Amino acid sequence: MNTLTAAWSWLTTAAHWHGQDGIAVRLGQHLYLTALCLVVSCLVALPVALVLGHLGKGGALAVNLSNIGRAVPTFAVLVLLLLTPVGRWSEGPTIVALVLFAVPPLLTNAYVGMREVDRDVVRAARGMGMTGRQLLLRVEVPLALPLIVTGVRIAAVQLVATATLAALAGGGGLGRIITAGFNLASTPQVVAGAVLVAAFALLVEGLFEAAQRLAPSRLGLRPGDTA
Repeated sequence: MNTLTAAWSWLTTAAHWHGQDGIAVRLGQHLYLTALCLVVSCLVALPVALVLGHLGKGGALAVNLSNIGRAVPTFAVLVLLLLTPVGRWSEGPTIVALVLFAVPPLLTNAYVGMREVDRDVVRAARGMGMTGRQLLLRVEVPLALPLIVTGVRIAAVQLVATATLAALAGGGGLGRIITAGFNLASTPQVVAGAVLVAAFALLVEGLFEAAQRLAPSRLGLRPGDTA
C-alpha cells in the first residue's frame, strides 16, 4: 500500500473522526483559532490602515514596519513568546504570533486600496460638503473594498496554514494530527493531516472567491482581485 492510499484509508476510517482527538474536534479547534486570530488582526490592522490611508500620512512607514514581520519566522516568534509572561496563557503565544503574522497583508492591502481611490472623486465629495468621516465611510472605504477584502482573504488562507503551529505550543487544531503522526512514526497520518490543512485552506479560498462572484455589484468586488 503506497503512502497516499494509506493516508486516504486513515482519513476514511470512521474511528479517526470521533472522540476528543478526532478529526471533527481538531477541525473545530482549527476553525476557531483561525477565525479568532483573523478577527483580532482585522481589529488591529484595518482601523490603522483606513485612517492613515485617509490622511495620506505615515502609511508608508506603517506598512514597512508591518512587513518586517514577514521576515521573522512565525515559529521563532512563537518560541520567544513562550518564554515571556504571555506563555502563561495557554493559547496566548499562538494567538499573538498568528495575529502578528496576519497584520501585514491586511494593513498593506487596506492602505494601498485607500490611496488608490480616485483623487478626483475625493475632491468632488469634499466639494459637496462631506465631512472627513463621511468621506472616509461613504466614499473611500467602499471604493477601496476590493483590495481590503483581498487582504482579508490572503490573511485568512495564511492563518489556516500557519495555525498548525499551535500544536507545537500544546494547542489544538489540525496540527495535532500531524504532530501525533510524527510521534507515532505514522507517515499516513502525517500526510492525512497535511491534506486536511490544504483542503481547509482551499475551502477558505473558495469561499472568498464565491463571495466575490455572488456580490460584485454591491461590494464592488471582482473575481481575481489581487494586491
